[in-house]
Amino acid sequence: MSLRIGDTAPNFQAETSIGKIDFYEFLGDSWGVLFSHPADYTPVCTTELGRTAALKGEFEKRNVKVLALSVDSAESHRGWIHDINETQNTTVDFPIIADEDKKIANMYDMIHPNASETLTVRSLFIISPDKKVKLMLTYPASTGRNFNEVLRVIDSLQLTADYSVATPADWQQGDDVIIANSIKTEDIPARFPKGHKVIKPYLRTTPQPNK
Repeated sequence: MSLRIGDTAPNFQAETSIGKIDFYEFLGDSWGVLFSHPADYTPVCTTELGRTAALKGEFEKRNVKVLALSVDSAESHRGWIHDINETQNTTVDFPIIADEDKKIANMYDMIHPNASETLTVRSLFIISPDKKVKLMLTYPASTGRNFNEVLRVIDSLQLTADYSVATPADWQQGDDVIIANSIKTEDIPARFPKGHKVIKPYLRTTPQPNK
């Protein structure tokens, strides 16, 4: 069975570049980003992990913990990290999971046989503090991920978890948001005191409530 949005993210124990971890214990009450790589010492992955490390402050600001995974060994990961730090001018201090038996990759459906029978594709999962899968992204091995989009989605998920709103296409922090259709128009002023616009009865917008 493949994972779907809203499912509980499976827990696991694993060797990583920083030692043994229990996934749930590592996350604690934080949000989580778990993302896989085809293999160590590959060029696109090197840039992705470097970019993730460079964004450490942005993830911390959002209470997000990051973990990477590939099917190589923890020893291999530690050697590769030296190259990442050197070439990307950063410091990788988040764990890279060693999944040599592909147990976690199969648990999270990260291996797509028609792409590769042995390597993980570029899967990424955003997991909420209650351990639910909130987002899934899958890229081909040849295309590096856009981590600005990952941060944008986290911002949207955290905002919409706290308020009865949704974010429109291309939304960025500070933009207007869409009021949930479950809220009656006459109830909007009390819920959203910053004001609102009724564009259509089903399309009502308001300034971002937590800004």
